[in-house]
Amino acid sequence: MTAHALPAHIPPTMRAAVLTAPETLEIQERPVPRPGPGQVLVRVEAVGICGSDVHYYRHGRIGDFVVRAPMILGHEPGGTVAALGPDTSRHQVGQRVSVEPGVPCARCAQCRRGRYNLCPDVSFHATPPVDGALCEYIAADEDFAHPVPDKLTAEEAALLEPLSVGVWACRKGRVGPGSRVLVTGAGPIGLVAAQTARAFGATEVVVTDVAPHRLDLARQLGATATVDVGGGTPLPQALDAVRAGETPIADTDFEPDVLLECSGVPAVVGEAIRTVGRAGRAVLVGMGGDTVPLPLAHVQNFEIEVTGTFRYANTWPTAIALAASGEVDLDRLITHRYDLEAAEDALTAAARDRTTVKPLVLPQPA
Repeated sequence: MTAHALPAHIPPTMRAAVLTAPETLEIQERPVPRPGPGQVLVRVEAVGICGSDVHYYRHGRIGDFVVRAPMILGHEPGGTVAALGPDTSRHQVGQRVSVEPGVPCARCAQCRRGRYNLCPDVSFHATPPVDGALCEYIAADEDFAHPVPDKLTAEEAALLEPLSVGVWACRKGRVGPGSRVLVTGAGPIGLVAAQTARAFGATEVVVTDVAPHRLDLARQLGATATVDVGGGTPLPQALDAVRAGETPIADTDFEPDVLLECSGVPAVVGEAIRTVGRAGRAVLVGMGGDTVPLPLAHVQNFEIEVTGTFRYANTWPTAIALAASGEVDLDRLITHRYDLEAAEDALTAAARDRTTVKPLVLPQPA
């Protein structure tokens, strides 16, 4: 791919937060990437910190993905188009964009069937050996740099990536008007999944977690009820006692049509599936252990569909519409903001402060 010369106003180098070893992040000077054909150069203004970033920072690997060379973290970028590569036609300089971090091959069987999230040759930001977006500039494929309306900030543009996870989960669960949805885990993904479920027409959305402040936020963002499962009460019994205000969710048990399992806690998965009603769907979103206890008799007797999710495909238009309309509030998820030099603090924020929901890194100088 032939690189394109940078405009004179763009510096030749930039700052980048580089993972050089587990729990070692260095601010380095790197060349500003030059956009090739069909690419744009994005001035990165906000990057969301994801659990996978934290896992790479702590352990230097996630499963089979091992960091073997210094790597820039971050795969949730929002920013502004700063320059255009050759043969680029979809953008203008100054356009605010949300960058979808995975670029598939567009040739394999999965890509041809529209399931490009399952492309075996996808190039995904901050997944070894591909650098991520905790830096001042990135080159992005123009088809995956999604323009956003002016009403969305760069910070909200960055959080369209986790919102896309929620959109994909709701699609996999076929959430629609009248659905009764259980969301286990009120982290960032659980909170956007719950909001998306409501936007898709679910009439009841019950959210569980062990953290009261996250449950309070879930209620503020539209959950019809929340359940604190931190006291050791089994989830089925806890749901029996749920109340929305002074009115029971149901005369007997709350029986969800759809489970969106966002905690990633293996023990929770089995308990949550047991609550799903006949012909329901269980969507496994959170990533925790490699194995989980599966209540096979319940799955078979109730004909429960159990499916995993891997990233997303064709979700950005819907995510943009949900955020721009106000049906999903992304700004309320942001609890901490850090400059690039403090990126390590962003990666460790949740370990230091239990009220952390979503930290952001703002790479541009103040």
